[in-house]
Amino acid sequence: MDLDQIKTFDRIAQDLSFTKAAARLNVTQATVSMRMRALEDLLGVTLFHRGRTITLTDQGMTFLPYARRMLAAAQEAKEALRRVERGRVSIGSLRSLVSPLITESLLRFQDKYPSVDVVINEGRQNQIATMLHEREIEMGILCWPNLDPLLTDLEPLLLMRERVPLVAAPHIVAELGPNPRIEEVLKRIPRLISIPWWQAYPDPALALFRRASVSVELPTGPARRLAVKGEGVGFFVMSSVASDLAAGRLAEITPSDMDPVHRDIAMVVRNLAVLDRPMLRDFAIEIASECASVGTVLESRLEPGRSAA
Repeated sequence: MDLDQIKTFDRIAQDLSFTKAAARLNVTQATVSMRMRALEDLLGVTLFHRGRTITLTDQGMTFLPYARRMLAAAQEAKEALRRVERGRVSIGSLRSLVSPLITESLLRFQDKYPSVDVVINEGRQNQIATMLHEREIEMGILCWPNLDPLLTDLEPLLLMRERVPLVAAPHIVAELGPNPRIEEVLKRIPRLISIPWWQAYPDPALALFRRASVSVELPTGPARRLAVKGEGVGFFVMSSVASDLAAGRLAEITPSDMDPVHRDIAMVVRNLAVLDRPMLRDFAIEIASECASVGTVLESRLEPGRSAA
């Protein structure tokens, strides 16, 4: 079975004519017939009823969607190879960090490499880990330390710590006053918003969840709207609520009997050798330059002009 046979089968199925298919494919009708006989012999079925009119057999109808998937996959592969020729960078990031870390760095990167294709995937921790494991991406931005048993060979290029404040609507925070106790917070706002920012919840957050009478787990967007409306209190990574805090739509609660909460993030690769590609290294450096505005950089191997080894 080859692509010429599959293309010919698909063309006949569209035109319901061997003659028209030959004309569209720019081959002789004898070539079209030969390809179909070879394909039918290989599959062991008859694909077309031949006569004054051409129609697909039941076997032909069954095979058609698979044939078109093969053609689509072949086209995707050709496009992927063309992209590789002109350069391609693929990165996966936790959804909450795509906007604060990658948007501006991407623009600067593409100013330097205008013809390079960039693929940015977003997702949760396990999704980014799977992409790295399957080598769908070259670099990932995820929670650290890595607890995924599939990936024991990750190399951190940068470690960053981001604050995760407890936030609520400003009028509720004003009512609670400075440094309230946890019991006062939960009495005033019994609904605790849970967002899976971490691989494992830090102790202060876990203790709070255990004491809350009601909790809801939501994606970031709905969770943030619930907090803004005064219908819940929750831990939000600073990058997701910085604009709301600045605009006064949300305010931070600092309980007197709870330690501050943070999330550690790492930019990782599976092998430092990937940084031998200047374009990937340069993109990593651009992303690293955004990290200081999001959190505290704890460690970095990505200083311009220096080897990551």
